[in-house]
Amino acid sequence: MIDHIGIGVSDYALSKAFYSQALRPIGYEMLHEVAAEVTGNRAQAGFGVAPKPDFWIGAGHPNVPPVHVAFRAASRAQVDAFYRAALAAGGRDNGAPGPRPYYHPDYYGAFILDPDGHNIEAVCHEASV
Repeated sequence: MIDHIGIGVSDYALSKAFYSQALRPIGYEMLHEVAAEVTGNRAQAGFGVAPKPDFWIGAGHPNVPPVHVAFRAASRAQVDAFYRAALAAGGRDNGAPGPRPYYHPDYYGAFILDPDGHNIEAVCHEASV
């Protein structure tokens, strides 16, 4: 089981604002922030569902090549809301919400490119109602 993951971002303030808005519909919020003076290297922000962050961004250089991170959503409506919020936050479309039956029959996902080109996805594995 994965405990947490972190990615590098080129514009920390921009990415922090992007993820704060984009992940809100799936229940994620920024839970913790660590200043560069504390880490001795770069500022970091942790997002997740309380009480513990499991997705971190760190100021500095973005990962090359960009990475793909998929967040589990509780419903298809949350996937749709994530997509709208992420676009409104400045993300770029990389796959509108919809079924992806080639992964499995109930796979429903949406894909956004974040400010650094990371492929960010929200996915629901529940059957449509």
